[in-house]
Amino acid sequence: MKIASIMTKAFVSVSLDDTLLTIKNIFEHANFHHLLVVDNKQLSGVISDRDLLKALSPNIGTAAELPRDTATLNKKAHQILNRKLVTLTPNANVFDAIDIFNQTKTSCIPIVDENSIPVGILTWRDIMKTLGDKNAERRN
Repeated sequence: MKIASIMTKAFVSVSLDDTLLTIKNIFEHANFHHLLVVDNKQLSGVISDRDLLKALSPNIGTAAELPRDTATLNKKAHQILNRKLVTLTPNANVFDAIDIFNQTKTSCIPIVDENSIPVGILTWRDIMKTLGDKNAERRN
C-alpha cells in the first residue's frame, strides 16, 4: 500500500518566523498534533504540540504569570522546530513508514515531493485507522 493512499493531505504549515503565540492558537483550535514549518515552500522542520509545551512557560495563564513568562510567546518557530527530519515520498510503501515509526521516536512523517515541498503528513494513527478500516471491511 502506498503512503499517498493513507497520508493526510490537509496539513497546516507555519513559517520560520511565526510566533509561539500563533502556533499555540493553531493547536488550541485544531484537532491535530503537528505543524510543518515551511520556508520558500520547502520543508524546514516540524513542531509538535509537545515541542510547544516544552518551550512555553508553565505559568502562562496562571496567577503566577510574569512578563518573562508571557515573553516566551514571542519566540519564533525556528527556535523550537525539529530539524532532524525523516521524510517519505507519496510513492513510498506503508511498511517503510512502519519501519521508521518502530526505529525512531518520531510521531509523524512529513510527506514531500522531489523538491522537498510538503504534500502531506503521516502519523502512526493514520496507519492504525487504515488497518482498522481494512479489518472492518474484511469482517463484513
